[in-house]
This record gives sequence, structure tokens and C-alpha cells, in this order.
Amino acid sequence: MRNDWSGQVLPHPPGRRRIVGDVGDLRPDTAVQTIMQRAASYRPLLEQHVFRTKFVFVTGAGLCAELCDEQRFEKALPPALEALREFAGDGLFTAHNDEPTWQLAHDLLMPAFTRPAMQRYHGVMLEAVRELFEVLPDDRPVDVATYMTKLTMETIARAAFSHDFGSFTQVEPHPFVPAMVTALETGRRMGALSSLPGSGIVRRRLRRRNAGQQAYIDTMLDDLIAERRAGARTPGAPDDLLGIMLEQAHPETGERLSDRAIRYQILTFLVAGHETTSGALTFALHYLAKHPQVLAAARAETDAILGSDPDAEPTFEQVAKFRYLRRVLDESLRLWPTAPGFARSPRETTTVGGYRMRPQDWAIVLLPMVHRDPAVWGEDAEEFDPDRFLPERSKGRLPHSYKPFGTGERACIGRQFALHEAVLVLARLVHRFDLAGDPAYELKVTERLTMMPRGLELTLRPRVVQQVGA
Repeated sequence: MRNDWSGQVLPHPPGRRRIVGDVGDLRPDTAVQTIMQRAASYRPLLEQHVFRTKFVFVTGAGLCAELCDEQRFEKALPPALEALREFAGDGLFTAHNDEPTWQLAHDLLMPAFTRPAMQRYHGVMLEAVRELFEVLPDDRPVDVATYMTKLTMETIARAAFSHDFGSFTQVEPHPFVPAMVTALETGRRMGALSSLPGSGIVRRRLRRRNAGQQAYIDTMLDDLIAERRAGARTPGAPDDLLGIMLEQAHPETGERLSDRAIRYQILTFLVAGHETTSGALTFALHYLAKHPQVLAAARAETDAILGSDPDAEPTFEQVAKFRYLRRVLDESLRLWPTAPGFARSPRETTTVGGYRMRPQDWAIVLLPMVHRDPAVWGEDAEEFDPDRFLPERSKGRLPHSYKPFGTGERACIGRQFALHEAVLVLARLVHRFDLAGDPAYELKVTERLTMMPRGLELTLRPRVVQQVGA
């Protein structure tokens, strides 16, 4: 956790002070964006001292590619993820590499993201979008992030454990949702405080304050697991992620996940499965509304595939045909990867960027900067251009220069789920509505567990789709 890199001094901006280090104007709610501004002149890496902790950020694509070498490096848990372990334990996202439950859960859940499994989730995604459309107000501005978060929360909850949180039918959110948000915010704050001298007292206070919310979350999920376990083998039992974890044993060892481990996996899927996708959708909708020519090209693609009926729903096979929309999504995630970084440590002492790095040291790959490295993406790397991801322009690009879902064996296991859902939702929105934003709106980004546009409102007007070829 101390991460001192043998006491070496790495490149850093001027203005460092004794004791506090590089805190300066570094605020927890804009920390990533502040580091991005400071890092603009520091490639391929820079360090920031925050009281007792050295944070080393990788900002160059070449060095990122080096750290993605699984033979030399592995996942590390920086303070923010260590703090989240109080919420999600040794779930897939927060487990240490040597914790056996991670490998067991990973092996058991891999079949949950195969093509046949994705075909089952497709219907769940379509149903959630239908319910979203029933509550979306026509012809007046709507807060995009709010609705996208409701949509992705319902989708992952139904796919993971066949539960409806009532996001589209209840005025007040289900108690689980604010409890989860509070628990996550507590974890984020505890991670931010971990470098401060004497922070143990404040963290204990935060832990006590959140104890009731955490207990509610744990009890609700434990009761759900116990109820499902009692009826898991009955006819008609749901065929979802929870069912897989309850029913399946490891094919080689025969091991099964404990109820506590299952709870941690459910929490991991709920958090990672709705936060990242809702942010990706909101960024993509911002860029579509901001670039009329891009929106027109996306609309033409949906009309060509779905026809003249604005209520047409894509089949499972059609989702992969929305290649332009996929490029829009990829480019949005390039500029604003909703999970803005991942940490790596060497498997044995090595040299990185000319500096000695030991297994106890870690570096954070700062994805928004790696994804903007002009050596890979060109001098216009700050500009939004979906055609960067055309096959002919992607050919020969430096490997590992685009990593919005992490890297290696610890990369996001639900990547295909997220991509399928996001493209499907974008296709339905673009095909059904005209999207109009406030021309004066300038993108502002909120930093919570993930990155999310703040204050983005769009007006959705039902379209009259022209018959293709008419």
C-alpha cells in the first residue's frame, strides 16, 4: 500500500510540498481530471505524492502495452479498490490474485457469457428498453444519466438474479439502490482518505455510519440466495447468473461457491454491470447529439437494418450488424473510459520506464491519457471521430493502446454483455427518437466509482422513419 518504488523520484509537476506532497488543488470529486491536466506534459509516466502514498500514473500507450504483458505483470489493488473490499469482498473485481475464490468464480461464470447465454439475456435487455420507453417523457428535456442508470440497473439485476427493482414503475427507488449508492460512496471516500495521516479514526466513523446500509444489503442478498437455494432444483427455476453459481460445480475440482462468495459476486455484477454501461451510454448519447453528422450516419444505419417501423426491435443477430454504432461507442469509451484506470504490479523486480519496480510497487494505467496518446491516436486525439475504429485505420495500431475493459485474465468478464446491451440500447434510441441537446452545453464529468457526464439533458422527439429506398 505504501508504494514507495524504492524511494526513487519520478517525473512530477513543480510545486510539491513537504508532508502533503502534490495535494494542491487535488479534490476527491475531480481527482482523475486534475491528474489528467497535470499529466498532459508528462509521458509516459508521472508520480503524485498524496501524504504517505506515491501514486504512479502511466500515461503513454507504449508503457501501457508493457504493463499489459501478463508474463511480467499482474493486477494490483490500489487504495480505492482495497477500500471497496469492505463492500464486495473477494468478488471478481476486488479479489487479490492469490485468493482462490476468484479463480473458482471466474471458471464457473465463464459459461454465463457464451453466445447461448447472451441470446437469453437479449430478451431481458429488450424488455427493459420497452419499459424505459413507457416512462420517457416526449418532447421535453430529460436527465440522460438518471434514465440510463435506471435502465442498466434493471437489466443487470434481472439477468444476474431475476430481480425487478421497480425502477420504471415506482416513484421512490427500491431501498436497495440508495443503500448500494451510499455503501459505494463510503468505500470511495475511505479509499481517498487512506493516504492521510490519522485517517483511521475518520474511516472507522464512516464505517460505523454505513453499517446499517451495509447490513441491509447483505441481509437482502443473503435471504435471496437462501430462498433460491431452497428452490434451485425445482422446475422453472430461473436460468440466470445466480442459478449458475448455485447449481454448478467446478468441472475439475467439484468445488462450489459459498453463499458469502455468491453474495460478493452478485454485488460485483450489480455495481460493475450498471455503473460502467450507464456511463458509456450517456457519453455516447452526448457525442451523438453534439455531432449531427455522426447522428445522421447512425440513424441511417438503424433505418437500413430495422426498417421503417420506429418500434422495431433488433434480433440477437442484428445487434452485431450495427457497426457504425459500435464505432460510436468505442470512440466514446476511448475519450472517456468509464472505468478510468487499472493498476499493475510486476511478478518480479524489473525496470519500467527506466525505474526499478518491485512486486510490492504498483502503477495505475490512466486510460483517458493512454487513449489520447498522440503517438498512437494522432495529433487530433482529443477530437471525437468514430471512424478511427474502421478496420483499415485500426490495422497496425499499437497493441494494448485501447483498454476500456481492463487487461489480461483479470479483464472485465462481462465485456460482451456490456457491449451487446449498449449497442442494442443505442440502436433503439436512435431509431425511435430524434435527439436534441442544448447547444450551449459543455461536457462536465462527475467522478464517482466510474466516470459519468453531469447535467446532460436531451430532448427526445418520436421519429417518423422514412422507408429505406423511398
